[in-house]
Amino acid sequence: MGFGQVQQRRLSDDIVTRLESMIVEGTLKAGERLPAERALAEQMGVSRPSLREALQKLAAKGLLVSRQGGGNYVADSLGSTFSDPLLHLLENNPSVQRDLLEFRHTLEGSCAFYAAQRATSLDHQRLRDAFETLQHCYTSEGRPDRAQEALADANFHLAIAEASHNAVLLHTIRGLFDLLKRNVMTNIGGMYALRDETRDMLMAQHSELFNAIIEGRAEDARDISNRHIHYVQEVLAEGVQEAQRVARAQRRQGI
Repeated sequence: MGFGQVQQRRLSDDIVTRLESMIVEGTLKAGERLPAERALAEQMGVSRPSLREALQKLAAKGLLVSRQGGGNYVADSLGSTFSDPLLHLLENNPSVQRDLLEFRHTLEGSCAFYAAQRATSLDHQRLRDAFETLQHCYTSEGRPDRAQEALADANFHLAIAEASHNAVLLHTIRGLFDLLKRNVMTNIGGMYALRDETRDMLMAQHSELFNAIIEGRAEDARDISNRHIHYVQEVLAEGVQEAQRVARAQRRQGI
């Protein structure tokens, strides 16, 4: 009986595996610059030639790119679920805003469920920071900044996705981040004009969601997330119906 020789792994392959894992888990983000080779080699405890070989392998896979002026970056394309032209079309199509809410219903409920089950103390701190930033937007005096509030809202939901420790959910949320932020900004602009209690309702819903996740109540977290999206859908549907009634009335008057 013959036994084939065991192939010894190259150190560069181990480095590739480590960096790929960091990309998958979201530690390395799309567009992020890696430390300089010398610093990165020291941090990983490897030689620069082995590191350089690993970076070349990752570049060949399309995971890293070298930019003019030096430096290695995680490929920007990894953060795009849709191409830029398609993303622009989706952002400006009213019916897609409804579709995105339906998609968020499925996605964010799952993120909240798993975050409540799996979040670490570090995740809790990141969630708390994101939640407090969002609460500040709700309670600030004067005319609210819609763009700032939308960003804070989207970042809060992104923190929940990170706390879910599900790589597919996380990268889907990250890939849709700009679309999600635009959806939130469009929604709150319409909702605040329709119902006076909207700001208080959204603040209460996000507070309930945050507490359920921190306290590890997975089923409650999913239910609260779903109720939040249902509320947004309900208010926006009222706006559509009101616009239709106004249009009918104007047609009858020949306007």
